[in-house]
Amino acid sequence: MVQAWGFGRFGGAEVQELFDRPDPVPGRGEVLIRVDIAGVNPLDHVVRSGLVDGLDGGRPFPRVLGMEAAGTVLALGTDVDGLEEGDAVFGFALTGGGTYAETTVLSAPNTARIPAGLSATVAATLPVAGTTAVDALDQLDLPSGATVLVNGVGGGVGLAVAGLAVGRELRVIGTGSAAKREPAEAIGVRFIDYTAGDVVAAARELAPDGVDGIIDLVGGTSLRTVVPLARDSRNVIAVGDQSVAELGGRFVERRLDRENLERAARLALDGVLAPVISAVHPLADAPAALATVENGHAAGKVVIKVT
Repeated sequence: MVQAWGFGRFGGAEVQELFDRPDPVPGRGEVLIRVDIAGVNPLDHVVRSGLVDGLDGGRPFPRVLGMEAAGTVLALGTDVDGLEEGDAVFGFALTGGGTYAETTVLSAPNTARIPAGLSATVAATLPVAGTTAVDALDQLDLPSGATVLVNGVGGGVGLAVAGLAVGRELRVIGTGSAAKREPAEAIGVRFIDYTAGDVVAAARELAPDGVDGIIDLVGGTSLRTVVPLARDSRNVIAVGDQSVAELGGRFVERRLDRENLERAARLALDGVLAPVISAVHPLADAPAALATVENGHAAGKVVIKVT
């Protein structure tokens, strides 16, 4: 039996529980891994709430929290190509296996080997934050020297976007709460504290003629507030709010395949994509790890060290 953090019904943090379960059996196109590091994401508590039930594969309760992990392949299901037992890998638990656990199953087409020289801790942050940053900036496709506004720069995805944008020689303006200033400015972001006054006015001081593109990680009213800063609304890319299309912008086009994971890993290995890891929690402390992300207090990426 192995331990896992999950939930026996939909709801808030009160439904989370630590339970024992047998090793899951990898099915077609899946690999069983021993989890070394699990990434923590805002989507984890959204899934737990039941608002997007289809995202966790519709498995019976109790369901395991988490979507991304790095670890070692223990067994292969049928029809798995390019991976072998003993491989150090990272990827997505897209078929509902969950990753806050000592072992789990990952979707093989959405899993890649960890290249030599890259830590499992960094690799575990790449499936969600790393590839989202790559996808959003690729879709925006701004030339070097252009200005991009990252709305909600302080979280794991926001700092990954900002760091990668700086590496692409873009001028980066970022919005966030005061607690997110230091990690953002450390990677070269011109920071705007949205709690300190008029965000649009502050952005106009930094970019009087507007910005060449916006990557939004907040959505809602905040998205609508910053859209007028873009010279062309088609260059507004939203990661979470699909209503961006009503504003003339676009929703991020995600690529979750092995090729994109490998690309993100190469960028991380080269130091171009450098995730900011703000906290590493043991598995026993997984609820606190998720609470930090759920409350919006995490400045960067939070991970769980399982083994």
